[in-house]
Amino acid sequence: MSLLRLDRVTVRYGDMEALSEVTVEAQDKAITSIVGSNGAGKSTMLKAISGLTACHSGSIYFEDRVINSLPSHRRVELGLIQIPEGRHVFPHMSVKENLELGSMFGRAKRRRSENFGRVMDLFPRLSKRSDQMAGTLSGGEQQMLAIGRGLMADPKLLMMDEPSLGLAPIVVKEIFGVIASINGSGTTILLVEQDVRASLEIAVWGYVLENRRIVLSGNAREILTSDKVRRAYLGL
Repeated sequence: MSLLRLDRVTVRYGDMEALSEVTVEAQDKAITSIVGSNGAGKSTMLKAISGLTACHSGSIYFEDRVINSLPSHRRVELGLIQIPEGRHVFPHMSVKENLELGSMFGRAKRRRSENFGRVMDLFPRLSKRSDQMAGTLSGGEQQMLAIGRGLMADPKLLMMDEPSLGLAPIVVKEIFGVIASINGSGTTILLVEQDVRASLEIAVWGYVLENRRIVLSGNAREILTSDKVRRAYLGL
């Protein structure tokens, strides 16, 4: 069953088409990966889902409900949460304060204590830095904090935009292990990544976005072994 579905979604910035008739589904309780190069339209797609960018045409369904007309904060209340590219933590606030900002609405606020404990268990390093200013954390720790803040919102669907960006390979491996663990606990994940191999290896279903359009979709492992992906993204 699909938790999220985009049906022929087109996004335009003025006269420029940034996304062209994209159809994508995120299956409930699974990891769905969207891969593609810079400028393909991946971040634009997430902004459209989050309500930060309007659709020129097409429909976005969440739990079988059309959400095109809903503002961003209402989508958050429904459990549709985005972790932005580049982390965007609040540098002059503590780790704990950053996390608390993730639980400002409805059920997330009621479950703040429970979710805070979950985040601390998932990221023991953050538990030791609860009172530390977020801006003094390493890049990997800031990414953990951004993920933790997203989890504090009690997501039904967690959208992650380039979580490996700018991180050392050993940290990337740790982050992808955490993503798999979050999904294993029942959270549906829509993962947007340039690291094609790492992204598709942990996903159930995958899509390749090129020049604003979906050019390939299917079982993630089959996409990873396809000649097109091996030549274009893996250098094989």
